[in-house]
Amino acid sequence: MARRRGWGGSPPVDDEEAQSRIVAAAVELIGATGAAISIAQVAEALGVIRQTVYRYFPTAETLMTAAAIASVDGFLDRLTAHVAGLDDPAEAMTEGVLFTLVEVRRTPHLGLLLSSSYSGRDPDSLTSEQARTFGMTMIRRFDVDWERHGYDEEALHELVEYALRTMQSFFVSPGNPPRDTEQLRGYLRRWLGSAIAAQSAIVPGSAGRSRRRLRTT
Repeated sequence: MARRRGWGGSPPVDDEEAQSRIVAAAVELIGATGAAISIAQVAEALGVIRQTVYRYFPTAETLMTAAAIASVDGFLDRLTAHVAGLDDPAEAMTEGVLFTLVEVRRTPHLGLLLSSSYSGRDPDSLTSEQARTFGMTMIRRFDVDWERHGYDEEALHELVEYALRTMQSFFVSPGNPPRDTEQLRGYLRRWLGSAIAAQSAIVPGSAGRSRRRLRTT
């Protein structure tokens, strides 16, 4: 009888559905609280015991990461629209990093994926495999011909790591006082943008310049 009261009286039919419902509950709770949540909170929301959640997610961090990943599609769509038409690597990355830094303040799910603020125990979380995979997904959406600008697969992975480390510095210390959006754009364009543009100069045959084009679809 107790089991039927769990899961809102409708137990999942298989492990896949159970995992999906746990993640959905975590997403909803993070959105409501704007902060990291515990296994106990998710279990309570579902009406199950904590061991049930632990069966699928051994730590709070793994659950938070799953919730973050499940929530980023909307962010990626907004990012794609924001950088549409930018085919210059420096401009596209400057705007992409700026957009992400601003969105993290508004989207707790994204912040959990990109920063260590939810645990405080892992300073390398921003450059974890999960974060780097997310970063590669981001830049693949840009209107940039990366190969034309001298970026092979290895260089792209290094570029993502560099961008993540740059963002990490702003997560840890946004500045005193923090730069406003236009000031931050100028700062990123001068320093991050210059470093990114340098790749074209050191790779023979790559494009030195590109133009802004408008998306036709």
